[in-house]
Amino acid sequence: MEIRNFCIIAHIDHGKSTLADRLLERSGAITEREMQAQFLDDLDLERERGITIKASAVSVNYTVDSKPYMLNLIDTPGHVDFHYEVAKALQACEGALLVVDATQGVQAQTVANAYAAIEAGLEIIPVINKIDLPSARPDEVAEEMEQVLGIDALSCIPISAKSGIGIDELFRAICLKLPGPRGDIKAPLQALIFDSKYDDYRGVVVYVRMFNGSLKMGQKIRLMSQQRIYQITDLGKFSPKATHVDSLSAGEVGFLVANIKALGDVTVGDTVTDAANPAPEPLPGYRPIKQMVYCDFYPGPDTEYTQLREALEKLRLNDSSFTFEPENSDALGFGFRCGFLGLLHMEIVQERLEREQHVQVVQTAPTVPYEIVLNDGTVKMIDSAAALPDQSRVSEIREPMIRANIIVPADNIGDISKLCSDRRGIYKKTEYIGPQRVILEYELPLAEVIFDFFDRLKTLTRGYGTLDYDLIGFHGDDLVRMDILVNGDAIDALSLIVHRSKAESRGRAIIRKLKQEIDRHLFEVPLQAAVGSRVVARETISAMRKNVTAKCYGGDVSRKRKLLEKQKEGKKRMKQVGRVEIPQKAFMAVLEPGE
Repeated sequence: MEIRNFCIIAHIDHGKSTLADRLLERSGAITEREMQAQFLDDLDLERERGITIKASAVSVNYTVDSKPYMLNLIDTPGHVDFHYEVAKALQACEGALLVVDATQGVQAQTVANAYAAIEAGLEIIPVINKIDLPSARPDEVAEEMEQVLGIDALSCIPISAKSGIGIDELFRAICLKLPGPRGDIKAPLQALIFDSKYDDYRGVVVYVRMFNGSLKMGQKIRLMSQQRIYQITDLGKFSPKATHVDSLSAGEVGFLVANIKALGDVTVGDTVTDAANPAPEPLPGYRPIKQMVYCDFYPGPDTEYTQLREALEKLRLNDSSFTFEPENSDALGFGFRCGFLGLLHMEIVQERLEREQHVQVVQTAPTVPYEIVLNDGTVKMIDSAAALPDQSRVSEIREPMIRANIIVPADNIGDISKLCSDRRGIYKKTEYIGPQRVILEYELPLAEVIFDFFDRLKTLTRGYGTLDYDLIGFHGDDLVRMDILVNGDAIDALSLIVHRSKAESRGRAIIRKLKQEIDRHLFEVPLQAAVGSRVVARETISAMRKNVTAKCYGGDVSRKRKLLEKQKEGKKRMKQVGRVEIPQKAFMAVLEPGE
């Protein structure tokens, strides 16, 4: 039986999961009764939001010209935050279906994913989906693919994943055009770990793509990066439900269970080899995963610190791409500093904590990592403004820069260029996809993108703009630490690193929001934004005042003065010892986009 390993890649919302559904249904892997939309999306959140978060692998059988084929398919996410999942899938395959929406055409992630697949040396089958929609323009989209990606317009396969049009032609193309895996069953065992998940009953389930050799039940295996030895207790494939098999051989995709207790013991990208007859060298792995957005999670009103820690540990079992470590803040108490792949990833982790683990969290404003060059030349990595060393020891602060590819309608070039230049962007080039759409390339600081750049882009382009970015390195600039002081005390959780030119406007915006959210106290509360010893913005929350002269009607004015002086002294004393309560709403208000 011939084997074909392929993944489905596309921009978000172009129909990858629906196409996976049709392939499963047409190959007979699932019956009509079992069928449900987005069959491979396991999480409730994936279904509700209509997005794929984790890549899923499944094996199906199909016959072309009375020749049987085993097809191993990996459905991948489309959002830029989960590009790492796509990179993992590409290394486990020989081919890719590049899906493009017939109404929307080539988008930012289409370009990024296509180049990633070409770089990985994969055979690409171009697919134009949603051809049954009234606004579909398959011929124009095929021309766009030829112009932007250099893919022959005539080789595009028109389909409708929803209604099943063209699915049989697509199956033929997968079987006849994609190359089979190159592997030797007799060679020493080499299997690439491309994913893993935690099962409460069996421990870690490891997803592997077999390159050389074979795996059998009871075999002793070695994980090459850590040199640990385990014994296989279960082998199987997802077809699409987990199905037990006795062996897996070169070219196949499946899973193994070997009494591995913690997800941290398995490195994605590691090589599995035979303990007795190991391979001479491991397979090339992946770039290590890099967190690009950080924020603090503190326990909410009805949550204990220990509850939050347990919830984070449980979630970490099934999502190894976020990190957390203990953090302490004067204003918010004990909590955790968490790292994420991007803003959507952060939102999803927070929602899963609240939904699946039933904990409430207070979240601080997201930040990006910075490189600090000290006077002695050492380079230190920090992920929050509070961790910035004393300014006298710092010679340079470097911030992460991204290369952004923004696809917009031609009418919006001016608006988007202004948005990028306001965010300290450096223009690189413009490329026309067709008469109506262009790709703008800019280099931008990541810190300027993570807040509300995407929302502004969608607003300015009436929803038609798309963005893809990748990190290009760290770049030095005139960056300063800005502290927010409430009643003279700096609040760590609100400190941030900003460009000097933006410190005043950013500080003013934060303080204006805080003033709306913090309740009035019996004494005057000054709110200040300061860079070093220089205050760049200030607002004052006026004191609540009790009318102490209400009882004095008539009589000598000195009685009133005496009471007012007494009140003044009391307020002065209260200001020295009084604490200002900062509600959770105030921290959330600072997060809101729009400033």
